[in-house]
Amino acid sequence: MLENLIIPQDIRDKLLRDDHNVKEDEVRECFLNHDGFYLEDDNEDHVTDPVSEWFVGETDCGRLLKIIFVFRDGNLYLKSAYPANDKTQRIYKDLKPI
Repeated sequence: MLENLIIPQDIRDKLLRDDHNVKEDEVRECFLNHDGFYLEDDNEDHVTDPVSEWFVGETDCGRLLKIIFVFRDGNLYLKSAYPANDKTQRIYKDLKPI
């Protein structure tokens, strides 16, 4: 089940904090339930090589999460995941191709 998702230990720890409160299984569900459209993270504080990407994904229980990751060497490296607020959901919906 999504063997190429890499979640470093510091990110695992961050997911469990109260402001994130996200389980690893929820992250996997978001990737598996996702339709394949990603946005580039253009925040200059988050610049990576290769570029960070993000999407709003839905867990099996209907929870909407913002998932931020880097795709490198055939693997998905999770950078962060947290509940998607209204603004994030609106941005993603507005930029998503029809």
